[in-house]
Parts: sequence; structure tokens; C-alpha cells
Amino acid sequence: MSETPNDPAGTTHQFQNFAAQRPAEKSKPVNVGLIVGAVVAVALLAIVVIAVARML
Repeated sequence: MSETPNDPAGTTHQFQNFAAQRPAEKSKPVNVGLIVGAVVAVALLAIVVIAVARML
């Protein structure tokens, strides 16, 4: 009794279903420029507030 060969790649139908799938959506990378800009803006605001407070 001969065994049928086992295709490790699966059937053609399984491959076609795999190929038809959309690739997984990648998460959007964090915009580093936006974060750095926000930190700089907060630092500048703190400097201005401290300078004004010392003048009074």
C-alpha cells in the first residue's frame, strides 16, 4: 500500500487563500518630531514663566 505524498506547503486552494489575504496593518510609528517639538515648547514656556516671575 503506497502512501500519498504529503505536501508541506498545503493545497493549492490553501495557498491561494493565503496569497489573497491582505497583509497585516503595521502600527503607525510615533512621530518623534512631534514629541520633541512639544517638549521644547513646554520647556520654552516654563523659561518664559520663570523669567516673568523673577521680574515682578
